[in-house]
Amino acid sequence: MSTIKQTFSWLGYAAAGLLALAMLAPAHAQVLAVQPAAPVAPAQTSGFACSAPAEVTRLNYPLRHAARRLASGEPLTIVAIGSSSTAGAGASSPAASYPSRLAVELKQRFPTQDITVLNRGVNGETTEQMMARFATGVIAAHPDLVLWQVGTNSVLRDRALKSHAVLLHEGITQLKEAGADVVLIDMQFAPRVLAKPETEGMEDQIAVAAKDESVDLFRRFAVMRNWHDVQHIPFDAFVAPDALHMNDWGYGCVAKLLAAGIADAATRPVASAAARPAR
Repeated sequence: MSTIKQTFSWLGYAAAGLLALAMLAPAHAQVLAVQPAAPVAPAQTSGFACSAPAEVTRLNYPLRHAARRLASGEPLTIVAIGSSSTAGAGASSPAASYPSRLAVELKQRFPTQDITVLNRGVNGETTEQMMARFATGVIAAHPDLVLWQVGTNSVLRDRALKSHAVLLHEGITQLKEAGADVVLIDMQFAPRVLAKPETEGMEDQIAVAAKDESVDLFRRFAVMRNWHDVQHIPFDAFVAPDALHMNDWGYGCVAKLLAAGIADAATRPVASAAARPAR
């Protein structure tokens, strides 16, 4: 991950964005559901194609609970838990957050299915704070699938990686015991995250936790790194001016790729779920 050690001149104009970040409204969990109609997805309006290699977007493990719901035609409930990049900081409106866009993308893929995506993101939260909300914010909704975006704020605040690993395993266990499929979502590939020395260790830790607990990992960091390093999409095309959060295009493309991964993992024959090579 030599890219992590790079310095970015693009950070020079990020100071102005910090003021906007500081002015974010007080943190409150959001609840957003599938809408019957939506405008054109942000990922289709920026001039860049939304794509990433299959090896970084495919979900390794089958989503058994979601698969049963889809196969039976029963309502499917998804809870997205996380911090500001789940809540939608950097987006032009709540409708442009990744959970809102995910709801639209899934509805397009399964037009006759009753699918609800609940946005339970809260600005600034760490892993421990998210877990404190699991009972009321996640488990109480009886989700079939939980998307847990984790790691960024712990890195930004220089939290110890060792203690964070323990929390990750405990949190995954709680969600699995609640009867839900689990997909971890790792950090964003953005200048302020890349500037932290703990970033590489946190990325490895999240991947190891997913593998040890046999849950899926949506590799957002690798997806965004591919945009920048391979497709040569500039940061300001998918990252907000604060150099941390995604913008409408970034959230929209993440939602599109995640929806494809969920659809595949919830519909493919279980026997075809081959293990992904270790990172």
